[in-house]
Amino acid sequence: MGVNLVIVESPAKAKTIERILGKDFFVKSSFGHIRDLSKKNFGIDIKNRFEPEYIIPEDKKKIVADLKKSKEKAEFVWLASDEDREGEAIAWHLYEVLGLQENNTRRIVFHEITKEAIQKAVQQPRQINRNLVQAQQARRVLDRLVGFELSPVLWKKVKPALSAGRVQSVAVRLVVEKEREIQDFKSSSQFRISGTFYYMQGQNEVVFQGEYSKKLKKPDEILALFNILKNAHFKISDLVKKPIKRSPAPPFTTSTLQQEASRKLGFSVAHSMSVAQKLYESGKITYMRTDSVNLSSLATNASKKVITQEYGAQYHQFRTYKTKAKGAQEAHEAIRPTYMDQKSIEGTSAEKRLYELIWKRTIASQMSQAEIEKTTATISISNDPGVFTASGEIITFDGFLKVYSESKDEESENGSKSLLPRLTVGQDLKYQALTAREKYTQIPYRFSEASLVRKMEELGIGRPSTYAPTISTIQQRGYVLKENVPGIQKKVHLIEMKDGTVIQEQLTDTLGNEKGKLIPTDIGMVVNDYLMEHFSEIVDFNFTASVEKEFDEIADGKRHWVDMIDGFYHPFHEKIEKSLEVKGKTTGERLLGTDPNSGEDVLAKVGRYGPVVQIGRTREDFKPKFASLLKNQRIDTITLEEALDLFKLPREIGLFEDKEMVAGIGRYGPYLRHDGKFYSIKGGTDPMLIDTEEAQRIILDQRQANEKKVIKTLGDHDEIKILDGKWGPYIAYKKKNYKIPRKMDPSKLTLEDCLKLMTEGDKKKSDKK
Repeated sequence: MGVNLVIVESPAKAKTIERILGKDFFVKSSFGHIRDLSKKNFGIDIKNRFEPEYIIPEDKKKIVADLKKSKEKAEFVWLASDEDREGEAIAWHLYEVLGLQENNTRRIVFHEITKEAIQKAVQQPRQINRNLVQAQQARRVLDRLVGFELSPVLWKKVKPALSAGRVQSVAVRLVVEKEREIQDFKSSSQFRISGTFYYMQGQNEVVFQGEYSKKLKKPDEILALFNILKNAHFKISDLVKKPIKRSPAPPFTTSTLQQEASRKLGFSVAHSMSVAQKLYESGKITYMRTDSVNLSSLATNASKKVITQEYGAQYHQFRTYKTKAKGAQEAHEAIRPTYMDQKSIEGTSAEKRLYELIWKRTIASQMSQAEIEKTTATISISNDPGVFTASGEIITFDGFLKVYSESKDEESENGSKSLLPRLTVGQDLKYQALTAREKYTQIPYRFSEASLVRKMEELGIGRPSTYAPTISTIQQRGYVLKENVPGIQKKVHLIEMKDGTVIQEQLTDTLGNEKGKLIPTDIGMVVNDYLMEHFSEIVDFNFTASVEKEFDEIADGKRHWVDMIDGFYHPFHEKIEKSLEVKGKTTGERLLGTDPNSGEDVLAKVGRYGPVVQIGRTREDFKPKFASLLKNQRIDTITLEEALDLFKLPREIGLFEDKEMVAGIGRYGPYLRHDGKFYSIKGGTDPMLIDTEEAQRIILDQRQANEKKVIKTLGDHDEIKILDGKWGPYIAYKKKNYKIPRKMDPSKLTLEDCLKLMTEGDKKKSDKK
């Protein structure tokens, strides 16, 4: 057959495929994209029909050179990048850069890395799909135009060093609007009344619970009701038994896998995709970027065999599923194990857990419905028109529930259904206790990473390949934080009656207590507000979804990508130019009140280095004072009192080693200053409350950590330091840092070596400028 070169995207995949194909094939990796748009002049020739200018980045030149050498030895080149728009574009870039020819180039695709799938792909090669390439190119060009034109506007109008992205800005809008919904929410309370009832069965009490049909708002109303109920007779007036059938959830798509892995395993969206990628590349699951819920006949037949062997024929039910996602594309299979008879795998703990989740979900999707008997009992009251209702469920046939049950987000949690004892109509009951607990209406839930993905999918924003990068990007840019929210403490009434005696208590409930939720930063909110006011179409949900449809049309060959970009760019560019003509900045300014000492306005806003409070406005005769907000403070919620407290910083704490310790807040957050050196205050410690003992501990701990970082000191006064940093060893001199090449041993560097590296580093920075 001759020498065959197969090029894939990742080295992990290369090893697996080379093992499958055998000695006539050698497999190389491109390590993802080998070309990208140039940073110079957007990398797009706007006047020449948006012609992209592609370059090979420095870190990819060695890879390209190696691939070119390998190509020269090969009779046939097989481009085996992933079967989606991104993968098709990678194949096209390889074709162009390596100077491949159609007569000896083959494009192959597969959804799973198995012997059968890869051999089938080799037997059915095709040409590169130029429509898919153009759809990906359109996305890349459009996103570059939006980002490179809009970001400088944000620098000028909001704050330096900001950036904007088409899909990311919409994701930020969703998080901001959710936060504003929470801020505007007015929680009200009402009493939830439950009764604990019983009847005698021989010598034993059979106990169950029911809920009163009316909700009351005031303690007086509860006391009046309990006064009536203490002399009431209770009996079962109605009993309804209803059979229910529940069906399993469909197999996983990218977004449902991300959601369920978040709920069941606590994985972030990015972590789920990273682990899934490893499972795919090692041949354990099918391709992990898909919005299809289809299963191949091979998978359904293999599932049937596993189900009948493991659980019995009565547990199997053949099912097909249809994709409901808005604007679904890329007709892959759903995410499933490549071999359905492999219930577990070898690998890391995360890989094992995610694989087990995928296996269970796939198997359950081909299993019988669960059969449940739901019972609802109505308890009448002899002297009151209200009723108590008790309900319970009995699983008569577990079906798919034997293997897997889908989790729910907080919004759709109804609690588990308990079982009811044997009841009959007309049966007399007695109450053991009647309880009324005050409940506040639930504050709307913030987005988790997974629920934000679900919302984006519902709106048709983004695609399976873009969800994880989008959510990572908005956090990296500082527009959104992933945090735990402590919630608000509320006093609630508890009124209970036992044997005619009423007891009242006051308890504390926490409202809005959430873990790992997405919260917009002040910068995120101000940027969102600016875009909403001046570039509303960029953050419009329908516009963003319609752009995705246009990419789909390009992929289907129904539209030319240049026409699509042209229709968007010119009106957008006009808006950019007009916005730059408007004077003034957007700072999200909020008036908090008046400073009692100076009589000047106290404001909260976004400053050059982040959120600040300000006393007074700039005038010829007055220079305002500024103070940075603490980490847990926000422009839209900080009070006048909290703002004025910030001006008490920097504050003197006490002496240490005969030098004053001072606490303050700077550009990079809370700090301690001592003997001309600065020490970060971490862990959310309030610089207003820090005491002498804690300040000394922080200084000593950081000194110790800094000493461990020092590999070597050089120079006449030890002013050149070789330090071990987060990203590896580096040279520090006069508040400047210089890289040390990996091939050099930092412990063996001489003064001469360091001076040479510093000179080269300064030259590179100068050339870059």
